[in-house]
Amino acid sequence: MRYLHTMVRVKDLDASLNFYCNLLGLKEVRRMDSEKGRFTLVFLAAPEDEDRAREEKAPLVELTYNWDPEDYDGGRNFGHLAYVVDDIYGLCQKLQDGGVVINRPPRDGHMAFVRSPDGISVELLQKGDNLAPAEPWSSMENTGSW
Repeated sequence: MRYLHTMVRVKDLDASLNFYCNLLGLKEVRRMDSEKGRFTLVFLAAPEDEDRAREEKAPLVELTYNWDPEDYDGGRNFGHLAYVVDDIYGLCQKLQDGGVVINRPPRDGHMAFVRSPDGISVELLQKGDNLAPAEPWSSMENTGSW
């Protein structure tokens, strides 16, 4: 398992970039705009992590800017922790066997979401290529919020 990023939702992308980059000193290493999803993702790295972040896509802070205005309450502005894992199906089975609810099952063999005992959302991403769809995951519905 390897740490990837922490996602934070932001209301004003320019103000957030000023804070994180100009004032705090983080460096923008990647950006993605999604017309269909109506959001922008900006990935930032600490100066000493910049080369590694560009090569390995980690460790990063992900700023998520939703184009449609939204007020964030109840911690919704903090998104999730993300880890790349060797076997997403095996880890999800281990978590489920340990009593953890799989909020967003790895139906696509690529991504799953679970929550910590304190309600922190954790994204799990399959290392390398997606695994072939497999049961029970491919037919499992989402549970709760993720």
